[in-house]
Amino acid sequence: MKTAVMTASYAGDFDRCALLCESMDRFMQGDWHHYLLVERADVALFRSLEGGKRTIVSEAELFPFWLRSFPDPLSLGRRRLWLSPFSLPLRGWHAQQIRRLAMARHVDAETLLSIDSDVVLVRPFDPVGLWREDRLRMFRADNGAHDATPGHLAWLAHAGDILGLPQRPAPAHDYISNMVAWRVDTARALLDHLESHNGKGWIRAVISSRAISECMIYGRFVDEVQGGAGHYPDERSLSHVLWFKETFPQTTEGLMEFMRGIRPDQVAIGVQSFVGHPLSEIRKAAFAVTPI
Repeated sequence: MKTAVMTASYAGDFDRCALLCESMDRFMQGDWHHYLLVERADVALFRSLEGGKRTIVSEAELFPFWLRSFPDPLSLGRRRLWLSPFSLPLRGWHAQQIRRLAMARHVDAETLLSIDSDVVLVRPFDPVGLWREDRLRMFRADNGAHDATPGHLAWLAHAGDILGLPQRPAPAHDYISNMVAWRVDTARALLDHLESHNGKGWIRAVISSRAISECMIYGRFVDEVQGGAGHYPDERSLSHVLWFKETFPQTTEGLMEFMRGIRPDQVAIGVQSFVGHPLSEIRKAAFAVTPI
C-alpha cells in the first residue's frame, strides 16, 4: 500500500517546510514518498530538501501553459499572482490547492496524503493505518461548516456548483484539515467528473470562482456523488492545530500549554505561520512529545 505525501509550499515557508521534512524522516513509516509542490521560481531553493524519499515537483509539470504566476505590482513584487484567461487573478493559496488536486494524475500510489508545510510530525505514523480493509479514513466534522469561518459556506457552495450539487447541503460538513488523506482512484474520478459535468478541463472548472477549497470539493464528491463509497468519516484530526494567535499567549509557556492538549491518537502538531512562536521553540516542543 503506497502513500504519496504531498506538501504544497513556497519560499516564505521554506524553513517550516524543512522542519516538516525533518520530522517526516524521523517519524514517517511504511511505503511512502514525499512530493514538494512549488512554483517554478522556488524549485532551486527547495532542491536542498530533495532526497531518496523526497521529490520536488514544479507546478510547470502540473499546470497548463495558460496558468502562470507573475509579480503582484500592488505588493512591489513581494507576492505573486496567478493569471489566466479563464479566471480572476488567483493567489498563492489558490495555486497550492490546484497543485494538490493535479497530483492525482501524477502519482503511482493508493493514498494521497496532503500535509501542510507548517505541520510537524511528533509520533511514529504509518499511513496504512488509515485504511480499514478497502475503506480510507476521511476527515469530516459533521455539520462543522456552520460553526467555522464564513468562508466555509462559500467553499461548500462553489464545490456544489462545479459538482452539480446544491450550493448549501444539509447538513453542511467540514472536510478541511491540515493533514488530509485521499484515495488516488477517487481523486482521479473526481477530476473526471468535473470535466464531464462542466464540459471543460477540471482546472477551468475549479478556478471559475476564487472560493476554492479542494478539501470541500473532494469531501462533497465522496459523500454526495459517490455515496461515501471507499471511505469512512472520522471527525478526529490527525494533527493538533493552533489556528489563532489569540488562543494561547505567544510565549514559551503559551506554546507548552498548547502542546499539553495533544491527544494520544494525534501524530502531529500544526502552528499557523502567523502565530508568533519562533520555529526553534516549535521544533523543541514537538520533538519533546512522548511517542505512544
